[in-house]
Formats: sequence, C-alpha cells, structure tokens
Amino acid sequence: MSQAEKIEGAPLIEPSTTDHPLYDSVVEACRTVYDPEIPVNIFDLGLVYTIRIGAENDVGIMMTLTAPGCPVAGEMPGWVADAVEPLAGVKSVDVKMTFDPPWGMEMMSDEARLELGFM
Repeated sequence: MSQAEKIEGAPLIEPSTTDHPLYDSVVEACRTVYDPEIPVNIFDLGLVYTIRIGAENDVGIMMTLTAPGCPVAGEMPGWVADAVEPLAGVKSVDVKMTFDPPWGMEMMSDEARLELGFM
C-alpha cells in the first residue's frame, strides 16, 4: 500500500481551530516572525500549516520551512513559540516541524505574493 493510499481522503494539512477566541491573536503573533531570507512573515508565506487550540488553551502549531536545508531550521520553532507564549490566555505552546507536504509558492497569501513581486 502506498503512502497516498494510506491517507487518501484525509487532508495533508490538519485544519486549524479557526473558531477559537485565541486564534486571531495566535495568527498575529505568527505574523511577527520572519523568515530571515525572505522579507515576509511566516504566516503569509504559508509556513504555518496548522494552529490547533485545545479546550485548555494549549496551542499546537505545525509548520514547515521553505526548504529542509534552511539555516534557521533549528531556531524557527523557538521563535514562533516565543512569539505566541506571552499572549494572554495561552497556557502552553508546542511547535512542531514537518516537510510533508513540502512548502510551495502556491501556499503564500496574495499579500506575500504582492510583496515579493509575484503578482
């Protein structure tokens, strides 16, 4: 059985908890973190795949990088956690990294495309 058959029908990226009262604050905190090589924040770049907020206000973030060999791969999750942890109401933050699915330019927001001259 191939990997695709095992996950057929399941989204590659788990949906975010967009209806939680803390969601917008967490997104804004993520927008304060920038990829050092690209002058656009990680949220608009599409590097934040999932923001999951539990009943106890524990925040789980699944993110990626533009490339697996990114020089800040080891530091970026800490930067994101440092941005989100101080938010009022946040109990804990757990940032995990994935490269499945790999990031692509189609994941950028229209704002990011405009900023980088792709529109």
